[in-house]
Amino acid sequence: MKRRPEAQTVDRARLLALVPRLRDVKIVVVGDLFLDEYVLGRATRLSREAPVPVLEFEREFDLPGAAANPANNIRALGGRAVVIGVVGADDKASRLRGHLAAAGLDVAGVIADPSRPTITKSRVVAEDGTRIRQQIVRVDRLDRRPLAAAIAEQLAAHLLRSGADAHAILLSDYKTGVICPEVIEAGRALATGGRLVAVDSQGDLLSFRGLSLVKVNQQEAEAALRCSLDDDAACTTACGYLLDQLDASVIVVTRGIDGMSVASREIYAHIPAANRSEVFDVTGAGDTVIAVLTQALAAGATLLESSCLANLAAGLVVRKLGNATTSPEELREAIAGATVGINVWI
Repeated sequence: MKRRPEAQTVDRARLLALVPRLRDVKIVVVGDLFLDEYVLGRATRLSREAPVPVLEFEREFDLPGAAANPANNIRALGGRAVVIGVVGADDKASRLRGHLAAAGLDVAGVIADPSRPTITKSRVVAEDGTRIRQQIVRVDRLDRRPLAAAIAEQLAAHLLRSGADAHAILLSDYKTGVICPEVIEAGRALATGGRLVAVDSQGDLLSFRGLSLVKVNQQEAEAALRCSLDDDAACTTACGYLLDQLDASVIVVTRGIDGMSVASREIYAHIPAANRSEVFDVTGAGDTVIAVLTQALAAGATLLESSCLANLAAGLVVRKLGNATTSPEELREAIAGATVGINVWI
């Protein structure tokens, strides 16, 4: 890619017109499925037993997490989402399935494996009665064993069937086994057949050669490439390298409060963060980015338009507690109030 700075403003009216088109897409989301539990209490004093706060219990709830979160984001914006993944045969699986069904998600591809627990992340959060919250500790109940061959084959078969008439496929890799070689190969076959296949990776980038779009966060990209990506020049070079190495159409590097970088064969663009001040919980923000980006591309938006919508949506969910979604109304309000300026290198 030739590097030539060019300020570009994405058309606000065009973004607004794209929001209702997000309803028109079917996306298959395959990945690890978690149940996220929250226990909230008011911090009243320090414990005599250890230097930790004592919380007086106020409430508790749970939410669908990991790959279920991008699926929820897609559904919240009106799209159709098919969920493929693995749960245990336990009470937590029942609770997770209940959340997915209540959200209107297609769960025919969710497989119960009695040999595995439903993966759960439990968070203890202190709050002071306002919007100020502080996560105190998180306890993860994980099973990182490889899936049984029969389960992996079922997942791949579900993906090939469901993906045949989908507008896009999204692989959400949380490193607990579902994004296995069989599933990746099924995704690659769909990409070869012309489907948009996106992956939200967590660093094993070379596993995803031949997919359409690969998203990675800055820390994971730096570890994979063994270099620092602390400015646009470094990100431009890294994205170009990854486009070639992965034979991808699009590379996305999320950069926290610095926004995100997106690259195709034609452009490199830096999208400044839409919200850097009202950040209450970053849990699931990356899920929102990949969900809205994939959904918008599937709806016919350009890469820059899709990136702007994803960036604005992420800026909304970080204002909420836990794995959150945004509505079409909230997204339209964010578009109307945003200054959408992008630095582009062509």
